[in-house]
Amino acid sequence: MIELPTYSGETAIFGLGRSGLAAVAALQAAGNRVVAWDDAEAPRAKAAEMGAQIRDLTKDFGAVERLIVSPGVPLTHPAPHQVIDAARAANAEIIGDMDLFADALVHSGLRGRVKLVGITGTNGKSTTTALVTHMLESAGERVYQGGNIGTPVLDLPLEENAVYVLELSSYQLDLNRHLAVDIGVWLNLTPDHLDRHDDMAGYAAAKAHLFADGKAQAARIIGIENDFARALANRLAQEGEVTTIASQDADIIYLANAFEVDGDSVSLVGCEALVGAHNAQNAAAAYAVGRVLGLSDATIRAAFLSFTGMPHRLQMIGQHGAVKFVNDSKATNAEATRHALAAFDNIYWIAGGRSKPDADGKMGLDMLMPYFGNIRAAYLIGEAAKPFADVLAARLPTTISGTLDKAVAAAAMQAKTDHLDASIVLLSPACASFDQYDDFEARGDAFAGAVAEWINADEGAGMNVEEAR
Repeated sequence: MIELPTYSGETAIFGLGRSGLAAVAALQAAGNRVVAWDDAEAPRAKAAEMGAQIRDLTKDFGAVERLIVSPGVPLTHPAPHQVIDAARAANAEIIGDMDLFADALVHSGLRGRVKLVGITGTNGKSTTTALVTHMLESAGERVYQGGNIGTPVLDLPLEENAVYVLELSSYQLDLNRHLAVDIGVWLNLTPDHLDRHDDMAGYAAAKAHLFADGKAQAARIIGIENDFARALANRLAQEGEVTTIASQDADIIYLANAFEVDGDSVSLVGCEALVGAHNAQNAAAAYAVGRVLGLSDATIRAAFLSFTGMPHRLQMIGQHGAVKFVNDSKATNAEATRHALAAFDNIYWIAGGRSKPDADGKMGLDMLMPYFGNIRAAYLIGEAAKPFADVLAARLPTTISGTLDKAVAAAAMQAKTDHLDASIVLLSPACASFDQYDDFEARGDAFAGAVAEWINADEGAGMNVEEAR
């Protein structure tokens, strides 16, 4: 656990998930006066056991000097949460756990003796964060990964000469005021979380906090394939060097299975966890980070080859004869699914769930049409099954399966029956999971279970099945 300073007055924590409870523990250990609240009773009890005063901050905000909120608490849209209104009325500072992490680095005297890498983007940030972490570990660096992925930052150890690779969501960046990373990476920006940020301009502004007020001085690495990112890159270029990434007209140009930098091509052939142009974009960003941190091309390339990927992100979970099964449950929007459909041929596509319409109420399927030639048939599940079918049925063989187990069985049997040299049963939902599952991980695990069940029921049961991760 990190060591925090002792702040003046009361520090309040609203939202007691993993990061909130980690904040309670760290603040209490430093002798702070901590007030905490969560709508659920169980986390309140845990915070009380840690020594926090339990008080409903929406009814009695009191004389709190700083409020630490869960990233999910809306600051502005669709309306500020009432605890945010209370904090503003009391002139309390509103921050997140990333700000506490920044304070801990300063308090311990380590800020100038560690490196911070911050990675954001609508899609690919988890894969890029894991890839950068793996790359640095392979090079023998002391590296810790956290933030929006894995370990809460307040549970990370603080060590001199370590590199901290932090995945940062728009929600976290919207809160961030104190944390200034050394290397900032903005991968991409496509419509998402517009209910929280109002529109694309608001979403982009939240992401841009990664670079605000002179942050990311060592390197600013930006994917420039939208107007907001290009404008940001142009503005930051007036302050210092910016490395741009795009499919054309950029410092690093990514292709289907390679990227080009300084006139040289870096091949990703053989990098099984980095298939497709979107992963070439992720690898290009990781390469740029590695070079800033002094890694050689050979070291970076070796790390790319040994990278095993992330669970639920184009994860090959099994094979039965010529049919492969790919779990891309993390694809919770059409943009993420677009990359999956572009990466394979002969796809038996499982999609659906709770749709995430854009500002115009569209589900994003229009952007997938250029890849329909890669799809043999679609199998639809969840709340979006019927509206998806209304769009897809005129263009693709389409089945409303309803549930994931039925979709897997139908898709796998059709793939086997078609006797193709190679085919892919792909779960890439283009939807959130919450209509049928707690999260995308649970959905991916259910897919893996259904795949194993179907293979075991079919002739040659168990052939080349990997344990689902």
